[in-house]
Amino acid sequence: MKDKKNRNHPAVHYATPFILLALCTGIAAAAMVRPADKLKVYTNIAFMDDQKITGDDTGLVIRDNEIISDYSGETSETGEVIRPQFGELFATVYSPSIGLDVPVYWGNSAELFERGACQSSGSALPGTSGNAVISAHVDTFFADLSKLKPGDMVKLRTNYGEFEYEVRTAVEFKSNNNKYVNPSEEDILTLYTCKKDVLGSADDRIGFICDLKTSRFYTGNEVEG
Repeated sequence: MKDKKNRNHPAVHYATPFILLALCTGIAAAAMVRPADKLKVYTNIAFMDDQKITGDDTGLVIRDNEIISDYSGETSETGEVIRPQFGELFATVYSPSIGLDVPVYWGNSAELFERGACQSSGSALPGTSGNAVISAHVDTFFADLSKLKPGDMVKLRTNYGEFEYEVRTAVEFKSNNNKYVNPSEEDILTLYTCKKDVLGSADDRIGFICDLKTSRFYTGNEVEG
């Protein structure tokens, strides 16, 4: 009888909704942990320093392909894009005005940044609409990137075509500013690296926005399958 009275006590009725609310809040918070982690990874995917610190190369398969650099066969303004696998060398970024000729890997990881430039797997492949975002370390492959000027030409060579861009403007931004690496309705190429400044902040970035000028998809017999 005493236990029955305790269960019917008004305090129990008042406390029950708050207990249920606390339980629901705890369950919801636990369920949000994984999506929050995924969002953090997506936000940082284009920033090389974050990948260098947190990237895990365990199980990474690197594919070093030979990229066509002297194609002279038939071409078309439209064609089929060959989507690379993560860790695959799928392009070169070339600009004669600054002596740039660097391999480009698909995806971001510390090991890939030791081998060349990296294109964010969340950005647009050359030959598709949108913003192709490529970065590399300032003390290695993009050491001379800051020498680019508006009007300079930059070419992305792949094994399915060549895509030529004209430098529009230089930009500076912080590592947590996604403005220039987000998807875009424009067909552009964004190149960036850390700002080379002994007294500067490690969070400073410099980059170049380039407009697509010509697309040449390979259609001739010279293209290897």
